[in-house]
Order: sequence, then structure tokens, then C-alpha cells
Amino acid sequence: MKTVKMIALLLVASTFALFAQKSEITPYDAVVKWTGNKIGGSHNGEIKVKNGSLELKEGNIVKGYVVIDMKSITDSDLKNEAYNKKLVDHLISDDFFGVEKFPTATFTITKAGKFINGKASVSGKLTIKGKTEPVSFEVSKLNNVYSTQLKVDRSKFDVRYGSNSFFDNLGDKAIDNIFILDIQVTAK
Repeated sequence: MKTVKMIALLLVASTFALFAQKSEITPYDAVVKWTGNKIGGSHNGEIKVKNGSLELKEGNIVKGYVVIDMKSITDSDLKNEAYNKKLVDHLISDDFFGVEKFPTATFTITKAGKFINGKASVSGKLTIKGKTEPVSFEVSKLNNVYSTQLKVDRSKFDVRYGSNSFFDNLGDKAIDNIFILDIQVTAK
């Protein structure tokens, strides 16, 4: 009888391992740092995750999504309060992310490869300012922490301010179209 119970317990445990396990992502489980470059310098800061989830099967990502709270954008490099506020206000304005009209950005996983040596490829759809574009990148996994660096071409999302893609003669006022997101998510 003890052997039958043990076999039943093992079957139940192995059955759970075959199904995807969903892990909710909260602001406390994620860090999103941004960097924007321009001629002669750069700015950086953070943006909070509003919510999301990862579904894992046998330790691999099978699907998921993340919602970014664009209202939470901060700047870390400007120590002068007035300049810091001016930059953040500009970033949330229609010149950049139009946060009043578009308070969130989203990423939805459409495909993910298996982890090999702690790395896997991920593809999905990124939506910023109501525009959706495909993106692909590599994710690193260490225990239950997933991290990546995502390079985003803002011109594809109608983020025009200071972009040579939209304006001529910007000279040293031009801002790189590519901004960088360093993302770390903990799956619980």
C-alpha cells in the first residue's frame, strides 16, 4: 500500500512538471533601467513595471507579457532638481512618450527558445505610443532571475523629438534613435 501511495505521489508531481507554471510579475519583482544617448552625453533612469506574468515549462519561457507604467519614468543622472524635473516632464510630454494619452507600454512574448547555457532567444511585440513592432533579443537566466538588454529604435514608435529620422539640421542637438532598456525580472 505504501508503494502505491508513493507511485501516485510521484505521478502527481511529474504531471505538474509537464504543465506550464505561471509567475506573476509585480513592480517589486522587476527593475527596468533606461539609457538615452545624445551627442556629447547621455541620460539614464528607471521605469516601473505595472504588472505582467511569465509562464514557464520545464524551466523555459513559453509565454508572457509585461506592462510598463510610463508615468513612473525617472531620471537618475541629473542631480539638480530643476533640471531633473524639466527632463522628466519633457520625456512624459508629447515630444517623447505622450504619457497622458499612452500611460503604459507593453511587451508580449510570441516565441521563446530553450535555455542553453543560461541563455535563450525571445521574440515578441513591443507597443509604445499605440504603435506595435516586433522585437527579438537574448535573455539570460540565473536561478529564477531573467535579465536582458533591449535596444529600442524610438523612431519606429513615433518618438520624434531630436531624431535625425524626422528632422534635418539638428547638428549637435540630435538624440540617438536607439535607447537601451536593461531589464531584470524575478519569477516566483
